Amino acid sequence: MSDTKPLALVTGASSGIGLELAEQLAERGYDLVVNAEDDARLQRAALRIRAAGARVEAVRADLRDPEQTERLFAGATALGRPLDVVVLNAGVGRGGAFVDNDLADELEVVDLNVRSTVHLAKLVLRDMTARDAGRVLVTSSIASTMPGSFQAVYNASKSFLQSFTEALQNELKDTGVTLTSLMPGPTETDFFRRAGMDDTKVGQQDKDDPAQVARQGLDALFAGKDKIVAGSARTKAQAAANKLLPDSLKAEAHRRMAEPGSGDEE
Repeated sequence: MSDTKPLALVTGASSGIGLELAEQLAERGYDLVVNAEDDARLQRAALRIRAAGARVEAVRADLRDPEQTERLFAGATALGRPLDVVVLNAGVGRGGAFVDNDLADELEVVDLNVRSTVHLAKLVLRDMTARDAGRVLVTSSIASTMPGSFQAVYNASKSFLQSFTEALQNELKDTGVTLTSLMPGPTETDFFRRAGMDDTKVGQQDKDDPAQVARQGLDALFAGKDKIVAGSARTKAQAAANKLLPDSLKAEAHRRMAEPGSGDEE
């Protein structure tokens, strides 16, 4: 890889918002280190990103595993170049009633969304603060602003990420390191299928364009903004309403959208 371009790391980069973020970073002049669990999809994504003019290093790693998380960071920094931008995007959801879901599935959400993000942030931010330079984008969600009935652990994981990011913004406010929270709404990705939510209202409704979400997220990152509700006007309106509604009403509204079988109701 050439060392004349800045370097970015994107996790969860094989599809959806992560792939769009990586591709758009390439278009903005970055070389990339991209990560995902599925090697075949990751290699296809790397080919697509290279078509945008970037040099790309694909590192397959399952970030639910702490050792593989360490290996990803080691691989990204072994290039001998600083990570100028890091996008902590890897995540997974699980729909359904909490008491019915397998514990292993719920803990997978915690391990990937929460633990691996904290782990990588620790490694990345120590490196960036030592250089007093760097930008980090954390993929949160407007789900962080509401109790997630029938998606309880996922929404809670995003609430954790939102609070975590805001705390680090304050801790690092006097440094050259910035963090931005990307807060999309329902977006046209594999998320709802993988979460087992195809039969829900939210799973079946029209969703936002991941390219639009990524573009707005990167614009906010490079503008040094603390957070951005990204996507359509409908998503932005929902986020605004969530600032005013009591949690009990938000939980009931989430139930109507995410309860299994709700997409089959007339």
